[in-house]
Amino acid sequence: MAKSSKQWLQRHVTDPYVKKAKQQGYRSRAAFKLLELDAIDKILGPGMTVIDLGAAPGGWSQVAAQKVGPKGTVIAIDLLQIAPISGVTVLQGDFRDKLPEGVKADVILSDLSPNMSGIANVDQARVLELSLGAIDVCRKALKPDGVFVVKAFQGLAFEEVRSELQRAFRTVAVRKPPASRGESRETYAVARGLLGL
Repeated sequence: MAKSSKQWLQRHVTDPYVKKAKQQGYRSRAAFKLLELDAIDKILGPGMTVIDLGAAPGGWSQVAAQKVGPKGTVIAIDLLQIAPISGVTVLQGDFRDKLPEGVKADVILSDLSPNMSGIANVDQARVLELSLGAIDVCRKALKPDGVFVVKAFQGLAFEEVRSELQRAFRTVAVRKPPASRGESRETYAVARGLLGL
């Protein structure tokens, strides 16, 4: 096993969020990122319609389903197969092609991340493409007063993503939830108030 793989495995096994996820029945430690963002920004509520882009393995969809309750709707979309989740409609495919017709969401979540190559400018371009695609989904499927949560990575493309968000939404707040590893370049933007473009 390579040294970096051993380090990742050691960090994963000792990660308190991984342990909490197992204890609380979440599919991934990422569930806590959304829980922390929701605690700050009051994103999710009973009866809402939520679309989760890049949903696999389903941690964010689990949180969303709990928060919206039985009167709410959660639609999870990913290229990867997602095991069924109670209270969630799962769609497999590219989120740009799988968006259900006529659905208007109160919240769109995007924890999308491409397969990373390790080549910074290539990875930044891929992240930018996914982020811009998710913003386009908001223009089609987010209610005007809805909330959009998107993962972004600090680096070359971050300012372009932020600028596009500021053109598309009234307010944009950048957050680094505690469950996001300190050494990770990932950050999240919480955008509200879709502007008519």
